[in-house]
Amino acid sequence: VQLQASGGGLVQAGGSVRLSCAASGRSITTYGMGWFRQAPGKEREFVAAISRFGGSTYYADSVKGRFTISRDAAKNTVFLQLSSPKPEDTAVYYCAATTGPLSTLTIPGMYHYWGQGTLVTVSS
Repeated sequence: VQLQASGGGLVQAGGSVRLSCAASGRSITTYGMGWFRQAPGKEREFVAAISRFGGSTYYADSVKGRFTISRDAAKNTVFLQLSSPKPEDTAVYYCAATTGPLSTLTIPGMYHYWGQGTLVTVSS
């Protein structure tokens, strides 16, 4: 599967932005899907994940209640809605796909396929 992330850009703190991850080559229902981010000088960290058919979602504590992950099987696309972002959410955001079990959806090393990343900059 190939993943193409988009939707990043400059957003004001307290605003909103939606990231998209379009998959090609295989249906996203084959995979658990996740979003990760990497800020300058920091390691890549888990943000959110959704199970194969969307029945389960997982969030990092730092984004819980502000970000929402969803998937549209018909469009073969996964979304990450960033609501009320903060300057500390500034990072390159990556989408990824895994065939691993639900218990591993928060672990970057368990993902087999990665998109190229999209930069989100949150201004204060």
